[in-house]
Amino acid sequence: MSAPTHELIASPFLDEYLVLRPGHDDGVQIPLGRYLELSKASSTGSAPPQWLVEGASQVWGVALDPVRPLTDSVIVRSPSEYGMARASYEINLGCDYDCAFCYLGAKKFEGLPMVDKVRLLDIMRDAGVLWLQMTGGEPLIDRDFPDAYSHAYDLGMMLTISTNGSSLHKAKILETLSARPPHHLSLSVYGATATTYDGVTKNRGAFNRFVRGLDAAREASLRLQLNIVMSKDNADEFADMERLAEKYGEVFVFTNMSPTIQGDATPFPQQAEKFLRQRKPFTGCNAGHTFFHADPLGHASICKIGRDPHIPLMREGIEGLKRLGGIADGLQLRTGGCAGCSFGQPKADGSPGGCTTCRPMAKLSQEARAPRNTYCQHPDPDPVR
Repeated sequence: MSAPTHELIASPFLDEYLVLRPGHDDGVQIPLGRYLELSKASSTGSAPPQWLVEGASQVWGVALDPVRPLTDSVIVRSPSEYGMARASYEINLGCDYDCAFCYLGAKKFEGLPMVDKVRLLDIMRDAGVLWLQMTGGEPLIDRDFPDAYSHAYDLGMMLTISTNGSSLHKAKILETLSARPPHHLSLSVYGATATTYDGVTKNRGAFNRFVRGLDAAREASLRLQLNIVMSKDNADEFADMERLAEKYGEVFVFTNMSPTIQGDATPFPQQAEKFLRQRKPFTGCNAGHTFFHADPLGHASICKIGRDPHIPLMREGIEGLKRLGGIADGLQLRTGGCAGCSFGQPKADGSPGGCTTCRPMAKLSQEARAPRNTYCQHPDPDPVR
């Protein structure tokens, strides 16, 4: 894999135009006129405009060559008629851990051949996806990860990676991520000691590999986000997990388990009761309209939860994405378990009712026979339900 050729990305993003630098939070919003100026410079082989040279130096400390062609250092992405801005991609559901609370349930090692991974990523780029989350299973153990990640980066995507970190110390992975820095790595924390961590993940030696990966990533100046996953088996180590995570990056805490994507309730008994929180009310989302999810076989769905109906992108191609908006709207309708709920009824003007629950999540929770208060914020309007 050759070295990356760009320092910056100029791209449409919904109704805006942005200039971004991979691996950095700071970005610059530019007007349409300046985006068109960059697009023209890119297509004609012209040098970068002076305002971009000065801005790159001020915002990121990047010294763009004012004489060489813009394309030597900046990718200018084309507009897309499909209006997608973000996506997530499960490169493979296989995982080297076997956590009892995993929402994926059965974690099959399967995925597309590399040629189709490239095709899928090209579809995402052409659909307008600027921000891409690469996940799994455990993405770093997929044999095609370095090449697939590098291809996505070279298409001009801002990348995040959700990983358990078990392979983060490996030379090939570090080489790939150092050459093409992700926006950040999102790592799950399952314990603060080898006994607890290895027990939760059912993988001997996992904790030592995890810490080794954290140290290697920090040494490589990769940006880290640490997600503490609370369960009944690590609850006593919360304070120690927090101290461990704070040494490496920004810290988030996840307390409430979800059903598996098959609607199985097996994760619920793993919850740490004293850490459970009331879910925030659902206020709508852009799933299926400006965001979509792709599973290891290239099936596009509105999100990781609402996986059916899905669109087989390898068969239908990018045109299939035009159906996602209708699928998203259909999935937000009432399901059988909520048929009698007055909050879900449309208002007189036809606008949606007052439901504050994500419908795909409610459907999975109902299939798993989860307690209603784990997925619904409304009081029970009908004692018969």
